[in-house]
Amino acid sequence: MLSMSAVVEPLRMANRLSKSDLYEWSFYSKDGLPVRASNGIDVAATRNMSDTQGLDTLIVVAGIDVKNHDNPILSQWLRALYRRSITLGSTSTGTVLLARAKLLHQSPCTIHWENIESFKEEFPLLNITGELYEMDRHFMTCSGGLSGLDMMLQLITQQHGLQLAKDVAEQCIHPSIRSAHEHQRMATQTRLSIHHPALIKAIELMHRHTESPIAHQHLADMSGLSLRQMERLFKHHFGLRPAQYYLNLRLKKAQLLLQQTSLSTFEVATACGFNSTSYLAKRYRLKFSISPRQERLEAK
Repeated sequence: MLSMSAVVEPLRMANRLSKSDLYEWSFYSKDGLPVRASNGIDVAATRNMSDTQGLDTLIVVAGIDVKNHDNPILSQWLRALYRRSITLGSTSTGTVLLARAKLLHQSPCTIHWENIESFKEEFPLLNITGELYEMDRHFMTCSGGLSGLDMMLQLITQQHGLQLAKDVAEQCIHPSIRSAHEHQRMATQTRLSIHHPALIKAIELMHRHTESPIAHQHLADMSGLSLRQMERLFKHHFGLRPAQYYLNLRLKKAQLLLQQTSLSTFEVATACGFNSTSYLAKRYRLKFSISPRQERLEAK
């Protein structure tokens, strides 16, 4: 609901502030019925999928259960719109539906940070940037949440000028129009409430090397720490040894891959730096009290 509102409300405000109908919008659903958002609010469809007269842009909105909405009819419809030179966009995991419709091979794209690892595993040939938003002649994708507001402000700037976009941003109590290159997530030090530069570097190295984990001594060397210093810092800030912190990080990635993709357990194990599916399963049960197979079944 947040990401959907973020792409609709700037258009409404642009119309009000300009005192003209710069934009019109409609809502589609695959069966014409209301769609229930994850917060329980029903959104009514206002047009049938067969009625696309006057449509120049379509934005696909999706959330945490995107895998349940992938179907051939939707993919065919999206490809038909693309062939008519209608701009296609997405918020958050809506990018997955565009990719499964085989529509993003020529354009950079982005997605919510929580889904980026699984998205890269599922579509390794796509140019996935991780930006707040990406826009070109054919596609406009954003990472979800309030990034849709920044994407639409950029669209308003391109079509009707920067001053109107600034006025809309002020109406939204959005003090600055963020560029596409700003980070999706809080900085590591803010997110984890830590300020030690070497510890921050060690954690960021762990995040970048989950498929091929770095040996602890090498990790300490790359972070500018002794092994003993690194052990002490992780114990002080997280109550964990570096090895356990690193393992938990890789297991969390495995959990997301199991929930969000159709990758085999072997492929998940490989992507998360485990040398066998049995070792992944053993560690997974200890961490989550459930097997990888059960995790996948519950996610369906």
